[in-house]
Amino acid sequence: MLDGSLDTTNTMLGIMAVVSVLEALLLIGAGIGGFLVYRRVMKLVTELEARQIAPVREKVDAILGDVRAVTLRVSQQTERVDHAIHGTMERVDETAERVKGSVRDTVDQAVGVVRGVRAVIMSLLSSDARPKPPATAAGEI
Repeated sequence: MLDGSLDTTNTMLGIMAVVSVLEALLLIGAGIGGFLVYRRVMKLVTELEARQIAPVREKVDAILGDVRAVTLRVSQQTERVDHAIHGTMERVDETAERVKGSVRDTVDQAVGVVRGVRAVIMSLLSSDARPKPPATAAGEI
């Protein structure tokens, strides 16, 4: 019985060894197949990039260059308008101050004239209200 068991065990070990070799060959074949598929896919991606993506990228780069130029131009114009508005506001402020000063001077002169006229009228009216000195008699002198 011992001999029968060893024959069966040896047969099973042989089968397992053959299956292990087959599995190893299958894994090696799958690795080589995967590498070939990877190489084909990379070649396809490279060709696709050269045919499709490169022209689109060039167009996008050109558009971005145009956008940068427009942005720069808008920025310069905005700065220019800002300076113009700032200068105009300063001139408006200066003109308003001059007009205010001129009006103030004119009003001060008019008030001075009115006060002078009033003072003259008051002095005339108050001189009429003062008692006149009594006339001296000719004989008293």
